[in-house]
Amino acid sequence: MDIGIISSFVDEMSGGIGVYTYNLIKNLNKIDNRNTYHLIHYMKGNDEIYDDNDDIIIPKFNFMNNMVGSYSLWRYYILPTKMKELEIDMVHDPYELGPLSFSMPFKKVVTIHDLSPILFPKLFKWGDVMIHKLLFKKTVNNMDKIITVSEHSKKDIMNYLKVPEEKIEVVYLGKDSIFKQMDFQDFQDIYGKYGINNKFILAVGGIHPIKNISNLLKAYYKLKKSGLEHKLVVVGNKMDKWEKIVEKVQDLNLNDNVIFTGVVPLQDLAKLYNAAELFVYPCLYAGFGLPPLESMACGTPVVTSNNSSIPEVVGEAGIMIDPYNVEELTDAIDNVLKDQELQADLKNRGLERAKLFNWKETARQTLKIYEDVI
Repeated sequence: MDIGIISSFVDEMSGGIGVYTYNLIKNLNKIDNRNTYHLIHYMKGNDEIYDDNDDIIIPKFNFMNNMVGSYSLWRYYILPTKMKELEIDMVHDPYELGPLSFSMPFKKVVTIHDLSPILFPKLFKWGDVMIHKLLFKKTVNNMDKIITVSEHSKKDIMNYLKVPEEKIEVVYLGKDSIFKQMDFQDFQDIYGKYGINNKFILAVGGIHPIKNISNLLKAYYKLKKSGLEHKLVVVGNKMDKWEKIVEKVQDLNLNDNVIFTGVVPLQDLAKLYNAAELFVYPCLYAGFGLPPLESMACGTPVVTSNNSSIPEVVGEAGIMIDPYNVEELTDAIDNVLKDQELQADLKNRGLERAKLFNWKETARQTLKIYEDVI
């Protein structure tokens, strides 16, 4: 069979969807020697996954190269127009909206990670919310199968988009093998590289309102006033309304205590998880929640939200809090940092829990869906 996968999120290094797409393709190549995979994107890529698969390059127009919104124009206009000409059996789009919203002459599978722009419209850019409202229903009606990444997201898709249960398959995400416990000598260089000169608390996932960094800063400020010595290190892209987070840091006079690293290489991220004394993920909503899983795999205690899909991933291996309750978040961080027995217990629980999730199993279940659809 000839199977297309839209891989542009790998090229864009675009957050969790890029991680998902990359690891899915890499592990499909490991387990499947019967089918041919065609990676659909707009420019030649240097990543190793392009050495093992067929490239389908659908370029942007030249005038679009430096244009704001060029990726959206490519994804929603050029891509659907050109993809109609492809002679393949099926295409999988790892992101919920795009060319497969339109009529195509092959089978179609889409991954819907979550419904956050629909459920929390005030936290997203107006354009993102509008395109979801315009295309979401059209997309789900047009699919042969929908993959989602948690039982919670499946319920949301059924409830809000009125999709029948039999059309949806839940396939959990995995963790990269790079996320594992390390000896101190293997990660000690990370302190100097990112200007960390003290013990620290880690947050990963980008600077976006739904990541709830604002409440984390409020909790951190309370702890600093009580004598906390730890730095706060925040890893990820600057995303929607990130300026307000930077302003919050300045308003609370935390400039010397909060470090924004931006996006970091995977090896550095694994080192940061290992070096951190505590990982905090007070997300308001998550379709899956990769960062807590990665942290658990590195043996770092986790404090995270008690909402959406996160309990499915973390189970009893982390401390669950109401992300809207700053006092509860503050107390949870304080309790873990002060209690070494609790830290050790969370570490052991997390390491065991993380063993349940791996990308090879994600790929195996996804391949079965492809074969069933075709």
